Amino acid sequence: MHQRSFSALFWLLPALLLSVDALALETVTLREEAVRYQYGEGVERDYARAYQLYCIAALQGDGEAAYHLGWMHLNGHGMAADDALAVGWFKVAGERGDPYSQRLLDEVLTRVEPRKDSGCPLRNRQPDRATIETWVRVLAAGYELDANLLLAVIEVESRFNPQARSPKNARGLMQLLPATARRFEVKDIRDPFENLKGGMAYLRWLLDHYEGNLNLSLAAYNAGEHIVKRYGGIPPYRETRHYVKNVNRIYNQAK
Repeated sequence: MHQRSFSALFWLLPALLLSVDALALETVTLREEAVRYQYGEGVERDYARAYQLYCIAALQGDGEAAYHLGWMHLNGHGMAADDALAVGWFKVAGERGDPYSQRLLDEVLTRVEPRKDSGCPLRNRQPDRATIETWVRVLAAGYELDANLLLAVIEVESRFNPQARSPKNARGLMQLLPATARRFEVKDIRDPFENLKGGMAYLRWLLDHYEGNLNLSLAAYNAGEHIVKRYGGIPPYRETRHYVKNVNRIYNQAK
């Protein structure tokens, strides 16, 4: 087992998740926090939280986080031990250059067939709805957002179609306009995972801007902040009012 000295503070997580350009720092910090929760280093041991943090880091390309996910499955940390799921993650980590994973694959787990981990599905350009929902539930806490609210927004915005494109050129699961994507430093608006992160960052910003007022935040997400400011509230646009009503309806049904 390889460990390091960890000093990152858990309360930094939301801020780091909102900064896409700090990706390298973000993944390392996430992994370091995950190790602390996995082994109870300065915090109460929490395998579920460790798994979640490792998952986010692994989805962003961190090979060492993928190794740790394999180690959790191999040793039954917070879950039933499962060699096949462990090998699945060790293969991912090995492909990303992690030597410990490759050694385990070459010397210990040579006859185990890998299986994908449905609890943390790898990134792809055509995720199914179950994968999207899992990504949302994994990411939501880092933005201090309710996963059910995000799923309601996605349902209304794109009906879970990663390739959705509106007549106004809004794209992806959360229907980001190119200008909004640039504002929140989304590097590839067509990447479903990055699109989700950008939409979450924007919705978090709106909720902070409108002091937690969900209806104003949703109206601004749909029509733009300048329109909400012009009318001093939800604008009298049929589309926007219908949008706010539908998101709330779906969200409330999921509570």
